[in-house]
Formats: sequence, C-alpha cells, structure tokens
Amino acid sequence: MTTNEVLVLDGELLHEGASSGSPLMRPVEFVAAILLVVMIGLLLLGVTSRYALHLPIVWIDEAASFCFLWFAMLGSAIAIDRNEHLRLTLFLRMVPDRLTGYVTALALVLVATFLGAMLMPSLDYVMEEWAVTSAALNLPMSFRASALPFGIVLMLVLVIANLFRTSSLNQIVQAVLTVAVVGSALWLLSPVLEQLGNINIAIFLCGFAALFLVLGVPITFCFGLAALSFLVFTTWVPLIVMVGRVDEGMSGIILLSVPIFVLLGCVLDATGMGKAIVDLLSTMFGHVRAGMSWVLLGSLFLVSGISGSKVSDMATVAPALFPEMKRRGHKPKEMIALLATGAAMADTVPPSIVLIVLGSAAGVSIAALFTSGFAIAMVLLLALAILAWVKARHENMDGAMKASWPMAGKAALVAAPALVLPFLIRSLVGGGVATATEVSTIAVLYAMVIGAVLYGGISLKTLYRMLVETAALSGSILIILGTASAMAWSLTQTGFAFQLSTMIAGLPGGWVTYMIVSILIFMLLGCVLEGLPAIVLLAPIMFPIAKAVGINDVHYAMVVVVAMNIGLMAPPIGIGFYIACKIGNVSPDEAMGAIWPYLAAMVIGLLVIAFVPALSTILL
Repeated sequence: MTTNEVLVLDGELLHEGASSGSPLMRPVEFVAAILLVVMIGLLLLGVTSRYALHLPIVWIDEAASFCFLWFAMLGSAIAIDRNEHLRLTLFLRMVPDRLTGYVTALALVLVATFLGAMLMPSLDYVMEEWAVTSAALNLPMSFRASALPFGIVLMLVLVIANLFRTSSLNQIVQAVLTVAVVGSALWLLSPVLEQLGNINIAIFLCGFAALFLVLGVPITFCFGLAALSFLVFTTWVPLIVMVGRVDEGMSGIILLSVPIFVLLGCVLDATGMGKAIVDLLSTMFGHVRAGMSWVLLGSLFLVSGISGSKVSDMATVAPALFPEMKRRGHKPKEMIALLATGAAMADTVPPSIVLIVLGSAAGVSIAALFTSGFAIAMVLLLALAILAWVKARHENMDGAMKASWPMAGKAALVAAPALVLPFLIRSLVGGGVATATEVSTIAVLYAMVIGAVLYGGISLKTLYRMLVETAALSGSILIILGTASAMAWSLTQTGFAFQLSTMIAGLPGGWVTYMIVSILIFMLLGCVLEGLPAIVLLAPIMFPIAKAVGINDVHYAMVVVVAMNIGLMAPPIGIGFYIACKIGNVSPDEAMGAIWPYLAAMVIGLLVIAFVPALSTILL
C-alpha cells in the first residue's frame, strides 16, 4: 500500500500518510465543519422541541436539507484535495512502469471530463429550481441546488491542479487526446449504438464502469462516467435529468445520519469509550480457553453497535487485544482473519451505516433493519465463536488469571456509560421514539458529554480536526450514492429490470433459486465495489424482484448485507481484508491462507440466515 493510497470500507476511511489538505482549502474545511455543527444543532433543536416542549418546528428538516447538500459537496471537494476518494488500485500495480504516468493522467482527465460535462446541466438545474420554493421556509430551492455547480467547479479546479502537479505535459496531452478520440468515435457511432438496445447496458453501464475501475478512476466517477456516456451516446435524455438523480441520491433526509454516525465513531475513538468496553470483556472472558478470541468478537459486536464504523471498530479492538493474544500463542495471521470476519459479522449491529443507506435506497424501515440486525449478528457471532474455540485447543494459558471481583467491578463501572449507547440507539429507533437521524444526534451529544465528564474529554483542536475528517469521509460516501443512483436510474429506464424480473420468475426453484443467485451477485460485488455503491446500484432492481417471489424485505436485506461483507473480506480483492491487515501490521500474503476457514464459517451462517427467514423476522 502506498503512502497516499486510500481504502474506504462502508463509508469508513483508513488512510496512511494522506495529505491534511492544501492551505487554500482551509476556508472550505472551516465552512464544512460549521455546516456539520449547524445540522447537529438543528436536529437536536427539533428533537428537544418536539419531545420536551411538545412543539414541532416544521422548518427544521428543510433547513437541515439546505445545509446537507452544501456539506456533501464541500466534503467531496475536501476528499479530492486529500486524495481520499475510494478507488481500486489492485490493477494499477500490474501496469508497466513506463505506462503508470499515462494511466494516472488518463484517470484524472476522465474525472475532469465528467465534472466538466456536468457543469452546465447543474447550472440549468439551479435555474429550474428557482421556480420551486420550499414549503416551510418559502425560499427558492436554487439556494440549495447551487451547491451542485459550486462543488463541481471546486472539484474540477482541484482535479486539474492535481493533474498538472502529478503528470508531465506529454502525459497530459496523450490522455486528453485519448479521451477526445474515443469520445468523438462514440459520438459518430451514436446512431448505430441507439439501435443496439440492451446491449448498450453491457457496453456502457457494465463494460465502461469496469474499465474505469481498472484504470484507477475513483468509484464515484466510474459510476458517473458510465451513466453519462450511456445517456449521451445512446439516448436523447437531457443531462439535467442526471443531475436531478445525483441530487436525489446523495441528499435524502435519512442520509443525514451518515456523517453524524461517522462523527460519533471519531468521538468514541478520541475519548476511549470503545476501549473501556474491550477492557470489560477482557476481565470477563480473558482467563478461559478461546477467551481472548471471544473478547475480540464480543468487542467488535458491542463497539460496532456504538460507532457504526468497521475501521473504527478494528482500530479500537486490535491494539488492545493483539499483544495478549500473541502471548497465548495465537498466530498473527489467525488474529487478522478473526478481526476481519468479526468486523464483517458486526456490520448488521445498529447503528450500521450500511443499513441506513440500504433502508433509504430500498424503502425498507430503518427501525425494522436495526431490530433484525441484532439477531442476524448473533447467528454469525455464534458461528465464528465456535470456530475460534476449535482453533484454540493449543492455546497457551500459562499466566492467564481470572480477574478479581474488585477489578471486574471497576472495569464494569468504567465501561457502563459506553455500554448504554448501543442499547439507547436500538431502543429509540426500534421503539419508534425517534428516527435514525435524530438518534444519531442524541448519541453524539451523549458521547460528547459523557466523554467530557468521565473519559477526559476532547480538545477543541481535536474536535475541529474530527469535524473536517467527517466532512471529507461523508462527502466521499454521499457523492458515490449520488452517481450510483444516476447509474441505477439509467439502468431501470431501459426496462432491463422488468426483463430480469420476468426471466428470474421463470427459473425453477422459486425464491430459493433467487436467494442463491442474489448471494453470489452481492458477494462478487462486495469484492469489487464495496458495500454502499453496490447497494444503491442494485437495490432498486433486486428488492422488487425479491418481493415478487415472496421474500420479506428485511430478510432479504440481511442476506444482502452479510453476503456483501463476506465478499468485502475475501482476498485477493476484498478491500476490508487489506484494511484489517494494515491495522494488525500483518502481510496480506501471510494472512490470506488463514482467513478461508473463517469465511467458510461466515458462509455457513449466511446460508442459515438465508434459508431460515424467521431469524430475520422473529423480533419484528
């Protein structure tokens, strides 16, 4: 992994040696941080007014929505400045050295081409929105929509600056000529392409997207370029429609909880609340055979229920447990395998960012997903715990002592405030007391107050840094959702979804066959695309078909999420596997052979979940 290579997992970021951003972006970072604080303040005001004063404030959601789109676009620009957009670099390492510069320049020129092509349609979109006024604030929606062209211009300037900073003039000219020649050829062939029908899906929405991914274009722009080229060269659909789909995909009100839960994970890391839970579990199970493995799994389960961030979970748990596990004879590669699959296991524990996005994209109740997610994670936890117990038969237990009651009591006392959070989140959302967005703000406020009072607090400098990091990460997530939504819309407008539904309905085996096909598709996409874009891309197609063949939405959602997470951790492509290796400081080549038994345990758990629907619906 290079020093500025970035891996994103379900919206969580792990970057090593990434730039802190250019000085010219400091005002943008400050505005993004302020917008995040304002959104949290508005949501807290709305919750307090409704429940404490019994006085709903009707304009809160509109004001938060205005801020949210600006926050998302500024955050995406910050992510470009910091080189923190998700891209696949596996194939770039295979490119001969003499071509590396050209390929890098080509990727940047492609990104600039997409942004340049979207600029005028985004300005047209702003003009169209001027005639629409918000219901409560009575403001033209253009004030909100202006974030799109502003963010596009800012990103375009940053991409061009990066292009001239990292590539030679000769490489830039070659890349520009390549894009110009291919684009001109496709334009001349457009009358022919229009006659090809659904073959264009394979050419543009599949083939082009895959090609851009191989070239190292960030996934956001892979989806955007694929949808753009499909609409420009094979249809007469105006690009302003695509801008509208991007807007709708990245700024749904339920997605407001994404940056706030990301911030919550940062707060937990900074205050040490997550480590307090790990220490408590160590005192409870650390003295028994396989105890440290169980502590690791249990810690991931509980900490995930607080932060919703797999990277945050792994970074909290691994440093606290790995030294003792090594002392007891656990091999580093086995520890990495357990860490990676344990993080995948815990992804359905609320507040899961994946579940929030899935609920938004597929129209499934977030409360129902959060309630079901606990039961599903327990099934996978049991499968991994049994395997860990079997593998621990040769564990060295010398020196392992049961914690004294006073020590256990002290650990429980320290961890108790942190342990309240996952149950608070689940009970408020599952009980219908508050939405996931509102609960996210309550959780952040709780963590900030408890962290300040009991865990040492957070300095203003650290808090500001966390706000900016949250903006960059959230922007890179949200714009992926926007361009993936545009690509998904392009796909559905072809009628392909209806044809696919008809074809699947004719397969023998009914819902069982469809479930098997779905597992294979989402495991494959989990390897290549990462969870969030795969969900937004396929949810509008796959979920209606699942309902048509008689599969419960929540049950299907659980299967989809688990299948994607297995793919995410599966070498040699799965991004999550490499993140776990980096956190544990273990070579991927060394850990690759050890992870397969754990993935097999996850697959067994997945099959049980898939073919015993009651596990997903029993708590609903």
